[in-house]
Amino acid sequence: MQEDPKLYDYWPYQNRPKITWPRGARVAFWVAPNIEYYELDPPTNPHRKAWPGPCPFLPGYSIRDYGNRVGHMRQMQLLDKYGVRGSISLSTALCDHHPEIIAQCKERNWEFFSHGIYNTRYTYGMSEQQERDMIKDSIETIYRHTGQKCAGYLAPALSHSELTLDLFAEVSTELFGDEIALYTCDLFHDDQPTPVHLRSGRRFISVPYSLEMNDTIAYAVHKVEPRRYGQMLKDNFDRLYQESEESGTVMCIPTHNYQVSCPHRLKAFEEALEYILGHSEIWVTTGREIATYFMANYYDSTMADIDAKRVQ
Repeated sequence: MQEDPKLYDYWPYQNRPKITWPRGARVAFWVAPNIEYYELDPPTNPHRKAWPGPCPFLPGYSIRDYGNRVGHMRQMQLLDKYGVRGSISLSTALCDHHPEIIAQCKERNWEFFSHGIYNTRYTYGMSEQQERDMIKDSIETIYRHTGQKCAGYLAPALSHSELTLDLFAEVSTELFGDEIALYTCDLFHDDQPTPVHLRSGRRFISVPYSLEMNDTIAYAVHKVEPRRYGQMLKDNFDRLYQESEESGTVMCIPTHNYQVSCPHRLKAFEEALEYILGHSEIWVTTGREIATYFMANYYDSTMADIDAKRVQ
């Protein structure tokens, strides 16, 4: 039986030190468009098939291509309308395959964080050196094409290994030093940022990235209707907004341009955005900004509270 990797401490949700976001905001709200690249016939991975049928699997490939051709523009225009800067979970191969998308996001000062190279190449089965090389390639590609020093990581297709976070932090430190507040989106254990333990001892946090609000999980896994997904987003926000009277919370909507941007689904997403952004005391932000603010203002008090409660 595999042991708990002990990436983070148990920390009861009640009676934590109060978080207040910039300008007195209660909820830090961010949208994370997954802009991905899928290969038509990727290398075989014995741990996971890329497609449910034999390659070339044109239905799956072409709807994802639709996302980058059509859905991306549709979602970008919608986020522009509501003044939301995306935090892009980027398959960095997109920088070579569709540099025009990168240019459009860069013009809007969207954040780019790493989602690996291809979303059809998984961490499963990689050696430590192979995963390190993949992470380094993705970070260097983002920097080369955007000038951004990548702060966040989400493993390709959620294929997280026991060493992923250690390797991401070590590669980032090697390339850029300790100047960046680093975060992961691969942990789904809390509605507030939390410290993560690394073998290097470097400060590192988890920024909430919700699988439950992820459009692919909603549409492809749970098979919900668009109107139901829109209501789920509103209900999720309502609860977090209520609880944020006590301490600041984080709401993330992870999207995919081949899911939420389909014509019959976009209206529900827009109505949810309009509802959420119609509230006061909302900080419309990015993953990097959440990590930077929390690290500078709440990391130490959080660790002290965790330590105190561990003693008890």
